Amino acid sequence: MQVGSNYFQSFLQKTDEKSLYKMKHYPEIYDELLANWQGRAVSFLEIGVFKGGSLRMWRDFFSENSKMTFLDIDPACKALEIQGVEILIGNQEDTNFLHKVIKSKGPFDLIVDDGGHFMSQQITSFQHLWPALNDKGIYVVEDTHTSYWPGFEGGYKNPNSFVEFAKDLIDKMHSWYREDDPNFPFDPLAREIGSISFYDSMIVIKKDIKDPPVSIVSQDGKVAFSSRIIETKNRVSIFKKPKFETTYFSDELDKEQMFLLRSSFTGCAQHLPKTCRHRRLRVLWRLTCGPFP
Repeated sequence: MQVGSNYFQSFLQKTDEKSLYKMKHYPEIYDELLANWQGRAVSFLEIGVFKGGSLRMWRDFFSENSKMTFLDIDPACKALEIQGVEILIGNQEDTNFLHKVIKSKGPFDLIVDDGGHFMSQQITSFQHLWPALNDKGIYVVEDTHTSYWPGFEGGYKNPNSFVEFAKDLIDKMHSWYREDDPNFPFDPLAREIGSISFYDSMIVIKKDIKDPPVSIVSQDGKVAFSSRIIETKNRVSIFKKPKFETTYFSDELDKEQMFLLRSSFTGCAQHLPKTCRHRRLRVLWRLTCGPFP
C-alpha cells in the first residue's frame, strides 16, 4: 500500500506498559486509510478499551483540539483514562446508552468498533451510530473474522453476521439502479454510503451524502449530464452479445486460412468458455501464439 506516513506502523515501537492488541496488518491499513487525517481536529469514537493501548495512539495522531471518546463495558477501564481522552462505561448493544453518547459527544468524524465483536453488538452499534457520523466520515469495524465464528453469533453465510449485513449494504448503496422488483426497493442509505471496503478482518464504510447519480458525456469540451441511468426501466444493452459457432479445424491450415482465423478470433478467445478454447482453438493458438495453455 502506498502511504504518506507510517505513523501507525511506527507506533508499535513506541508503546508503553499499556498493551495494544491489533491484527498485524491493521496499522498498514490505517496508514493508507487515514493518510490525510494526521493532525486534524476531529471528533473520534472508539468502542473497546481493553488494556488501553490504543488511547495514546489515537490521541497523538490527531490534533490536540480533537474530542476523543472511548467506550467500554468494563468499569475498570475508566481508570485507564489519559489526558485528552474520556472513557464512558456502557454496553455497545444498549441503545439508550448509545443515544446518550451521541447526544453528549456526537456527531463523529471517525468511529472504530473494536468492542465485543458479537454480531448483535456490531450491527446494533452501526445502526444507531451511523446517523451520528458526519458527512465524509469513516466507520470502521475491526475483527470481522468473528462473523464466521458461531461462538460470536456468526457462522459461514449466517444472515445475522456482520459480514452478511455489510454485503446487504452494498445492495442498498446500489439501490438507485433498481428495476421494478418489490424485493429490491430504494433504500435511503444509497444517498449516504460512498464506499464499502472489505479487508481481511476489517470493514470500512465511508459516508458521502450525495445527490442521485448522473452519467456524463463530454465532446469537444462540452459536458452534458443525464439522469436516465436511474430513470430508465427494463434496460437492455445497446451492444449485441457476440455469438460463437462450433467449428473444428484440421492441423493443416494454409496461410490464407490462418490469416482469416487470426482476424476472426483475435481479442475474442478470452471470452470463450475454457473448454471451448481448449477443444476448438488448440490448433489456432499453437500456430499463432505458441504452446496452448
